[in-house]
Amino acid sequence: KRAMRQSVGKMHLYPDGDAYYLRNAIAEKLSVKPTMIVLGNGSNEIIELLGHVFLTHGTDIIMGSHAFLIYRLVAAMFGAGVIDVPMRYFAHDLDAMLAAIRPSTRIVFVSNPNNPTSTVVEPADIERFMDAVPDHVIVCFDEAYIELLSPDRQPDTLRHVREGRKVVVMRTFSKTYGLAGLRLGYGIMPEECANLLNRARQPFNVNAMAQMAGVAALRDDAHVARTRDMVAHGIVFFERELRSLNLRFVPPSANFILVEVGEGRKVFEAMQREGVIVRPMDPYGLPSYVRITIGTPSENRRCMAALKKVLGK
Repeated sequence: KRAMRQSVGKMHLYPDGDAYYLRNAIAEKLSVKPTMIVLGNGSNEIIELLGHVFLTHGTDIIMGSHAFLIYRLVAAMFGAGVIDVPMRYFAHDLDAMLAAIRPSTRIVFVSNPNNPTSTVVEPADIERFMDAVPDHVIVCFDEAYIELLSPDRQPDTLRHVREGRKVVVMRTFSKTYGLAGLRLGYGIMPEECANLLNRARQPFNVNAMAQMAGVAALRDDAHVARTRDMVAHGIVFFERELRSLNLRFVPPSANFILVEVGEGRKVFEAMQREGVIVRPMDPYGLPSYVRITIGTPSENRRCMAALKKVLGK
């Protein structure tokens, strides 16, 4: 907040189109070159930029059957096909995704932790997948929620970027850092790939206030620790409450939980009338589920009270 307030007096100036200070701060923190980083108006823009550069009619992407919907929408935007790979226990099946690769495949998207199922792919599975993936395919690891995992559970996907593999790692300031309203994300990728995306990128796609807030956020390790701790306590709360209601859920790894409630859209609409927003999962082929975001303790209690009222429990 202090960094954003300090930036207010400069809002008459255009932002730095290259985001020099933010790119260098990210590069230092992650031990990569600044030229390997592409900034986006949220990491969603990085997905769209990948589409601009690599997708067209006659190409396709591979994604998990219950993975982030934007991958599918971006593929459609550029006329590319989508190969849906069924998930195993709501998690990516990397062996099946590997088997689905065709000569026309351009990008394999692996959301880890996955939105909306809150499941993770273990590091050993990623290493086995990377040992076998063909060279014509770009592997995109969408790590929007990665900082919520304890460091020992975070896979070293950046190693593959440093080694020059065709890998893109996407991250964001929207989740753990709590800056969703600023729309700030980034991708780490080989320099050749970054150069291509930067040709398609709008010159002032990241605003000046977001850039200053991002630099400050990267230094705030205490906030990350507090957020991780708050989410961990929230997970314990929701698991206990949902079990008491005999509601099935997918054990979460990120700051949201997938809950089977019967008719998901009706529950979503009823909870909206109670002033609580959850997400219906019918667009993901899971019509009996809703996704609940874990918030502050008071928000969590309010959410559960609304859910109990809606379900008549």
